[in-house]
Amino acid sequence: MPSDTVGNGVLVPFSGEGSDSVAVYPLNHGLSLPISRVAISWSRGNSLRVSLFAEPSATSPDSQASGAKVVEVKLSGEDPEISDSNWRRIAYGSVTPFALLQSRRSSLAALSKSPSPYHVDWWEHVLEYSKDIASLLGGPKLSPGPIIEDPNAIATKCEEPTCLKAAWELLEMFYVDKRSQAWLPERLVDWLADFDSLFTSTHETIHGKLVNFQKELVNIQVIEDDPRYWEVMSSALSVGWLDIVVKMLRLHGSYQLDQLSSRERENGLVEVVAVLISKMPRLRPESAVENLGECFKSKPDFIKAWEKWRSQITKLDCSPFWIQCDNQQTCDGLRNLLQIMLGNTESLCTATCHWIELYVSHFLYIRPFTTGIESMYNLAQKCMQLKPPSSIHKLTGLMIGILGENTEVVLAECSREFGPWMVAHAVELLTAGSEQAEVLLHDEHYNLGGISIVELHRLAYAQVLSSHALTWQIAPIYLTSCMKQGMGLLENLLYRQSVQHNDTLLKNIEICRLYELDHISSKIMKVAGVFHWKHGRKGAGVFWLQQAQDASCLGRIALQLFDAVGKSISDESFKQWEGIIELLGSESKPAGGLEFLHKYRDFKKSLQQVSGGKSTEAARQAVGSLILLMKNPSTPPRFWLPLLYDSLKLLNWKDCSLLTESETNLLLNKLQELSLARLRPHFTEPSLPPEALSSVRLALATNLGRAILDE
Repeated sequence: MPSDTVGNGVLVPFSGEGSDSVAVYPLNHGLSLPISRVAISWSRGNSLRVSLFAEPSATSPDSQASGAKVVEVKLSGEDPEISDSNWRRIAYGSVTPFALLQSRRSSLAALSKSPSPYHVDWWEHVLEYSKDIASLLGGPKLSPGPIIEDPNAIATKCEEPTCLKAAWELLEMFYVDKRSQAWLPERLVDWLADFDSLFTSTHETIHGKLVNFQKELVNIQVIEDDPRYWEVMSSALSVGWLDIVVKMLRLHGSYQLDQLSSRERENGLVEVVAVLISKMPRLRPESAVENLGECFKSKPDFIKAWEKWRSQITKLDCSPFWIQCDNQQTCDGLRNLLQIMLGNTESLCTATCHWIELYVSHFLYIRPFTTGIESMYNLAQKCMQLKPPSSIHKLTGLMIGILGENTEVVLAECSREFGPWMVAHAVELLTAGSEQAEVLLHDEHYNLGGISIVELHRLAYAQVLSSHALTWQIAPIYLTSCMKQGMGLLENLLYRQSVQHNDTLLKNIEICRLYELDHISSKIMKVAGVFHWKHGRKGAGVFWLQQAQDASCLGRIALQLFDAVGKSISDESFKQWEGIIELLGSESKPAGGLEFLHKYRDFKKSLQQVSGGKSTEAARQAVGSLILLMKNPSTPPRFWLPLLYDSLKLLNWKDCSLLTESETNLLLNKLQELSLARLRPHFTEPSLPPEALSSVRLALATNLGRAILDE
């Protein structure tokens, strides 16, 4: 479709000349201009193929004016951070934590006999669940660094961050982890240190500055004379990356052995600032091994240490040693670092790049005693005014919703930016210990069809799983957690699965067994049996119909077997059906009266043994089988004549009469009953020669005379 149609109601702007489209095949047509046609069809897998018939562009050759091309175009770009295979890994990995949490929820609800599952320690279960999920969300591991550490290396990473993990950790931080509420600002500092690089796509970031400076570091001769050195260092200090700042200070030229004597006072000032930075008090329980700063768990101890530390900075800032320092660039850079630590708003605004970095710097140097989430939203608004965002990042909207304590906004941002998986699993975090969020998300809504918001998003995620051949197996976990509509959709999902592949069929039946859906399992096995039977796999068809205990279908199969085995003894089709007769078993009720077929099979075998006409003993055994069949009430009347016609050799046995007088009369009576049975409307005539009845009558009459004479 021509690209100039953008804005004129076109859903997908597309230009055939672009290199991003892949032609599947040319399509010739005789449509007259103007052309305005579209065709939509499913392609391989879950791809949707859209065929557009558009007017040829001015640059296209005349030879293509009467033709078209079918192309495959990606209508929406995939998440560049997470591949399809990684998404499936996350989907499968999150099943176990989700199922375990739902099991615990049900157990607590049963113990408390209350619809709300909340317990004093419920948030700990949710936190464990959150940690398990977070372990799945990390990006790809980066290659390990060199064995010998580079002294000029400023920042290192062991894992590529992802927006999905950043969003998850934000939710865990604010909604779940009650132990960290007292040092929530410090957790934000750590969060920004891990995920600041994600904002590089839409903003200038401190992480980006560090990476760019790291690339140029090898070309810098005198590092302290480069303004970027002090700029990057002040930026890193503003967001609390103390280890990076101290490492960069130690790169100062005054630390070189050949300059220590001549730049002793300058080096002393650099070292004092480095020590002050490394001794910065932090209100947090503990810090990572590589992070600097003195940690305090109690607020009184932290306040005392903070005031002492700030007084030392103030004292150093007013020291006369600055006048005695010969390097003005060093003096200005160090004093700017002191101003940042003293909480100078202008210095912090200059050092930070976007409002989240400025927000974190306020907690470090201007409002260090902040605990909990109180007034954090107002501060965020202030920082956005000081640092207006040039573009919107997917994490900023989520953070604003969290700070504003607006559950609906948070849920909407998760759905819009991170998709159904995020919402289906994050609702457990949003309701951890929050009665208000519990009521909002779990109350039933009339406009949603009587289901809750939680159930709605779980159903949406289950639909996504169900649409893919590699993930439909885990959709039942989420459907069964939806009390209103989940089981109905689960039945539809199970019925929709293909029965032609044995692995899929067995998986389907196993799911039915796990959730006690015996009626569905029976129907699926019946469908599988009919499918295999119609496609010539008769043994598999009989097996699945037996598993389904479908007496009706098995009875119909029995009728087909009656027709097959009722043919002449020389017919090879008997061998074909013999295995199925064996498979059907001898029980008459579920197999539609197949007890007769097993006896008839034995009778056929005995007839084959006497085919030579020489073994009188084998012939007598065959006659015994014949009499038992004719006396058996399960033998259908339409089978009497075929049985007798197959037994002509026995009736006309040359050596002697094999049937007694009474047995012969029994067979004659059966022929008389057969004449009456033929008058019934549903009687089926056997496929025998026209002379079959007269031949049997003659043989019986002859045998009767011989039997009377013998007796």
